[in-house]
This record gives sequence, structure tokens and C-alpha cells, in this order.
Amino acid sequence: MKSAYLYFENGLFLEAKSFGADGCCVGEVVFNTSMSGYQEIISDPSYAGQFITFSMPEIGIVGCNPQDMESRGVFAKGVLVSHYSDHFSNFRAQESLSSFLKHFNVMGICRLPIRDIVKMIRLEGAMMMVASTEISDVGELKKILHSSLRIEEINYAQDVSTKESYTHKQGVFSFECMGYPTLHTRKKIVAIDFGIKRNILNNLVESGFEVEVQPHSFRADTLIQRFKKGELHAVFLSNGPGDPKFLKSEIAEIKILVESDIPIFAICLGHQLLAIAHGYPTYKLKFGHHGGNHPVKNLCNQAVEITAQNHIYSVPENITEIADITHQNLFDGTIEGLLYHRRKIYSIQHHPESSPGPKEANSIFGEFARMIE
Repeated sequence: MKSAYLYFENGLFLEAKSFGADGCCVGEVVFNTSMSGYQEIISDPSYAGQFITFSMPEIGIVGCNPQDMESRGVFAKGVLVSHYSDHFSNFRAQESLSSFLKHFNVMGICRLPIRDIVKMIRLEGAMMMVASTEISDVGELKKILHSSLRIEEINYAQDVSTKESYTHKQGVFSFECMGYPTLHTRKKIVAIDFGIKRNILNNLVESGFEVEVQPHSFRADTLIQRFKKGELHAVFLSNGPGDPKFLKSEIAEIKILVESDIPIFAICLGHQLLAIAHGYPTYKLKFGHHGGNHPVKNLCNQAVEITAQNHIYSVPENITEIADITHQNLFDGTIEGLLYHRRKIYSIQHHPESSPGPKEANSIFGEFARMIE
């Protein structure tokens, strides 16, 4: 393994080993608490522009395979791990994590004091960092870091979004196995791709929707005309990377949608964009929610759902002036779900499709289908 050199925004300098792509990258460093599913996490477009610090000490032992991809590629800057195993043992695996990262030109760095890095992020917050297999001089790394754009200054949605519209037809499994009847709404939903995950699309299909995916540069007027003609019945706003307030043109189009009668369903970044479009700006959390063990209380039925999360921005509390809170994070009390007043607009902050084990949060897709039925 080559040596790798890391310089953090707070002045911390570390030397480690590289098992991914060579080069020099700048990004925001966050940590993820999930114990499994590293390929799904790495291929989530919401991590564009970020280094993912895995708190799980052993990474790489199940390898990688094409079926577990959540998008067409990998948009994260890199992964930071404690111990990397190049020997994988899984009947589904087709390549090592090292080979996988090199294929997508993504850095992989191991032999790091992960516990200390996670503690640092918890205390000081998510921060920018630079990693290099080519430059070891601290002064040079510091210069590169401070001359680079910050993650909140880059529109990563335009990089991860599809360039052309397409139809998604693949489902997941029948909701009947979870006690929910499979819905055959025969309704068409247009999913706006800000960095959408494939399993979200699978769940929309499973709920009975005909799903058409459009780029982030969609035109609201066109969708409204199609809605009036009965050619579509709802719009879905997807998850995605970066600071939602930076997506000004996308927010302008969402405002037009909100003023129409189109039912809207949104997850993660889409949830945040909806709040901004209503005039309620988001704020950045200290280190965000990234992991598969976050308890969320469903205020509609008082049930506690264990959820997967991947976000660092949250909607403000005063949004209750125009919406009812349907879900709340039990770690810090932040808003996880909203049902807007006088409109068929429903949004969720967490990822109901990213099963952390329990699958109760998946019912959200069926609930929206029933809402527009």
C-alpha cells in the first residue's frame, strides 16, 4: 500500500495507507455508524463531495458486486477506515473494495485512528479535509485545502443527476410480506433526480406507481400542464448531495409546483428543498445524521421506527406554521417528517428505503400512494 497524507481544516495532519485510487482530493469529512452495507453507502449520490468515515472497524470483508449499487457510480471523494481487508468472503462478491474504488477513481485510506476522528467530528463538527498519495508536505496540503471551494459552494446535484429522462420499472418485493397490501394505483409519478437512489425508485414501483425519472433541471410548467391533462398524478423530489440553499434554480421550479395542485412526495434533500420553497430556510447540523440506527418516532401512530439516515441539514422548527410534524428524531428532536396544510405534500428526512434491519419505515411509500388514490 502507498502512503497517504491527510490534512484537516482544524490543522490535524495524519499519515496512513491507501487502498483506493491515487491522487489528491478535497472534500467534507463525515462519519457513518452503520455496521454493514458499505457498498450501498459509498454508491449513494448523497455523499458527493464527502469523505465517509466508517466507524465499523473492519471494512472490505464482503467485497463488492453490481447488484448492490445504489446509483450508476460513486460520487464520494473517498472512504476512511480503521482496518481494510483485501481478502473478501461472500458468494455474491465479484471484486474487492479496493478494486471497486479504483474503478470509480475514489480514494480509500486505512490504518487511521477512526475512534479519534469520529470523536473529533462529534466535538468540532463536520469539516473540510484534503487527502493525497502524492503530496506529503503539510504546508502544501494546507494551501490546497484553503484554495479549494467548500462543499456548500458546489452544485453537486448537477453532477449526480441523470442527463436524460427515463422510465424505471424494477420493483423490490411485495408489501404483502410486511402486512401491507400491494397497491395497484395505476398512477404516474415523475421523480426529480437530485441524486436519487435506485432502491427509492424500486419502492415507488412497488407501491404501484409508474415511475418516470427526470433531471434536476426539470421544468415545473411542463409538469403542471401534464398534470392538468391527466398524464401524471404526482411528483417526487429525491435525495441528493450538498447544501440545499445553493440549488436556487431548482428551488424556483419547486415553488411553482407548490403553488399548483400537484401532490408532492419528497425524501431527504427533497424534504429540505420543499421547506425552502415554502420560505423556511434549512440550517446545518453540527455533524449530521449518517447511519443505520437512528430511532424516529412516528407521531401519527406513536410507533418508534429504526431508520437509515444520511443528511447534515435540517428544516427549522417554525415550519409548524404551515405543516404538521409527522416524524421526529429521538436522538436530537429534529424534524424527520412533514405533512403540509391544505395540500397533498408529504416529506420525509430519513431514508425509509435503506433498511437498517427493521422495515417499518417502508410503509411511507404506501401511505403516499393511498393519499393520492
